[in-house]
Amino acid sequence: ALNPQVDVATEFEVVPPSEAYEEIIQEAAAEYDLDPALIRAVMQAESAFHPYAVSRAGAEGLMQLMPALADEMGVNDSFDPRENIMGGVRYLKRLLDYHNGNLDLALASYNAGPGNVARYGGVPPFRETRNYVKTIKAIYKRSKNSKRSSDAD
Repeated sequence: ALNPQVDVATEFEVVPPSEAYEEIIQEAAAEYDLDPALIRAVMQAESAFHPYAVSRAGAEGLMQLMPALADEMGVNDSFDPRENIMGGVRYLKRLLDYHNGNLDLALASYNAGPGNVARYGGVPPFRETRNYVKTIKAIYKRSKNSKRSSDAD
């Protein structure tokens, strides 16, 4: 017989990918003192919120961590959303601190590596990196603007 104690869910809500990791994003934002909208923007640009995304270069998970970086950030499983997001945000915060809060340089470092940013003394002249910085800043700005209008309601 069926166990009457078990409640079978007959309805479930499909959560849009951009909201699926909201709790973890909020936790990471609080822990590393970063705007959740920025974390979301990086995640959208990196993996489009796909936890199993793997790039041609071998970057893994939601915020696309290279295995060596994941190790350095204390991430054991890059495909575990919580571990990956915490590691990615920890790294992003480190880059922002290193660049004194300069978002362009921090994002360029996240994409092309801090070595390239140092070598060129700014955002490297790589089309991918320039587009990356522009894309994330646009997503970030859009989300801040839409938040501002929803706060006004």
